[in-house]
Amino acid sequence: MAGFAYLVTVIDCCTKECIGYAIAEHMRAELVIDALRMAARNCDLAPRAIFHTDRGCQYLSRAFAEVVAQLDVRHSVGRKGSCFDNAQAESFNATLKVERVNRTVYPTREHARKDVTRYIEFRYNAKRFHSALGYRTPREAHADYQNQRSTA
Repeated sequence: MAGFAYLVTVIDCCTKECIGYAIAEHMRAELVIDALRMAARNCDLAPRAIFHTDRGCQYLSRAFAEVVAQLDVRHSVGRKGSCFDNAQAESFNATLKVERVNRTVYPTREHARKDVTRYIEFRYNAKRFHSALGYRTPREAHADYQNQRSTA
């Protein structure tokens, strides 16, 4: 493959579902903005929902801050030097690498983008069981959560 492809994900902490993502050949603010906007389109984000990130310059940019404000999301930034603040994102990345990326040779970035998208949508969110969810998939956990909300 000609160069890197960068992936940004937005993961729902309640259901472990990857609700937004973006892939590009750069790691600029537009990439993280695209992932957050996808999450807002895919989910009914609660007002003042918390979006936790590391201290990457793309997350600390003015453009990202403006989108966070437009979407009525609170931005939480990890402490400097703390690897535990981003544990869920790191766990997702490790799973993606072990189960898919490290087993595949991508001839182009487009091939990588399509393959990772398929993995997220059709494997990780829909079929992969999570012990933290009682051995349910993220989609099952989301459906259960929605059912509980509607009956309450």
